[in-house]
Amino acid sequence: MRSLNIAATGLQAQQLYVDVTSQNLANVNTTAYKLQRPEFSDLLYQNQRAPGSNSSDNGTILPTGIQLGLGVRTTSISRNTTQGTLTSTSGPIDVAIQGRGYIQVTLPSGQIGYTRDGSLQIGPDGSLVTNDGFLITPTITIPQNATSISINQSGEVSATIPNQTAAQILGQIQTANFINEAGLQAVGNNLFTETAASGSAIVGSPGQDGLGTILQGFLETSNVNPVTELTNLIKAQRVYEMNSKVITKTDEMLQSLNQSV
Repeated sequence: MRSLNIAATGLQAQQLYVDVTSQNLANVNTTAYKLQRPEFSDLLYQNQRAPGSNSSDNGTILPTGIQLGLGVRTTSISRNTTQGTLTSTSGPIDVAIQGRGYIQVTLPSGQIGYTRDGSLQIGPDGSLVTNDGFLITPTITIPQNATSISINQSGEVSATIPNQTAAQILGQIQTANFINEAGLQAVGNNLFTETAASGSAIVGSPGQDGLGTILQGFLETSNVNPVTELTNLIKAQRVYEMNSKVITKTDEMLQSLNQSV
């Protein structure tokens, strides 16, 4: 009886839906987290009578035929890259990207990673780093005697130094854009890496060539809507229960068949 295997694929699909939804809910307060959503498609069909085939020697055609589906499968887990809400933190080196773009980060392997988490820190040598201590690229070093730090919308970082009239320009935060942001590979720690699906990074100055601007003293929040995710969780649970009932009813039918024999 095909219903057992079909319902089993339904259980697996809804379990994955719950897994992804729980990941979204777990990251409601994660800076710049992007909502994930599983995508499903139906499996192959068994054609017992193909639509459009001849039903007689006179050339009459079957209008519909008999096609039996074999269940459901997961095709992908897509990522919603829409911008989250920008929240003021008043932190002098907290930055948010208003629009498209990612801050470049040098990973321990030497590979370039990308993040929208702008909760930057100052490393032991004065360099701007992520919360995990990874250097942002290009490297920007804050002088030890700096009394204030300013970051303008184009990512230019400057600092006020004692006994100097003009602010000292320290460098500029360069951001990267991708043709297909959803094709980036998440590697944890709010970081992504480039893939063949995302296309090569298009690096430039914030505010130019379609790149978003930099806002000092702000952070981007997660774009997860908890109410929507809780609703999805309930829906997935109900569908899981229905597929479970299909297995139970099929088992009862098989028991009845065995008893009759």
